[in-house]
Formats: sequence, C-alpha cells, structure tokens
Amino acid sequence: VQLQASGGGLVQPGSSLRLSCTASGFNLNENPIGWFRQAPGKEREGVSCIGPRDGPTNYVDSIRDRFTVSRDNAKNTVTLQMNNLKPEDTAVYYCAARASMDRCSNWVVAYDYWGQGTLVTVSS
Repeated sequence: VQLQASGGGLVQPGSSLRLSCTASGFNLNENPIGWFRQAPGKEREGVSCIGPRDGPTNYVDSIRDRFTVSRDNAKNTVTLQMNNLKPEDTAVYYCAARASMDRCSNWVVAYDYWGQGTLVTVSS
C-alpha cells in the first residue's frame, strides 16, 4: 500500500491550493481518509477527515470554512481544497488511511497507512 500526497507549494497569504491524496494497492473510497499537518517544531495534528464512500467530513476549528475535503471515487483520490491560506497554515501535509475502522479520527495513531508529505508554505 502506498499513499502519496501532492499539490503543495509556496503561495502568498489569501491564496488557494489543492492537495491530492492518491493510492496504489488500496481503495481510498472504502476507508476514512485523514489529512494531517506538521509545522516546524510542532507535533503532527489532524485537520480534516472524510468518512468512507460519501461519509461525513470533519474539520478542526482553525481551518473550518476555509478547507474542504472531498472524494473523486473514479480516480481513487481524496482532495483537500485550501482557500484563504494563512501563514500559520505552513506545514508539511500528509494524508493517511484508516483500514481498521470505518470512522474518522484526528488521532495520528488511529491511522494505518501514511503517504509522504507535501510542503505548503504560506508567505508574503
């Protein structure tokens, strides 16, 4: 199983980015997929999750109303649309899949498979 997060980059405050999570050897559609981020010197934190199939989504307060997580089932992809980015959003972003349970979680230890991260830098 390999997951890969992509789409990061260097943007100015107020800009948008779309991150994608793809997988090989694993059906993202049937499992909760979480997005996490880790800023320099900080612990990895969960920011969003989408449940299996058309399951519920959740967001932490710091990104609510700015980020949207969604699925493209045909492409076996989960995206995180990030709008109105702020400097405090700067971090390496990871996607993760939960194989053992069908509910979302913001806990790092709840996830079984992780992709390599993609760096998002928000700076003027």
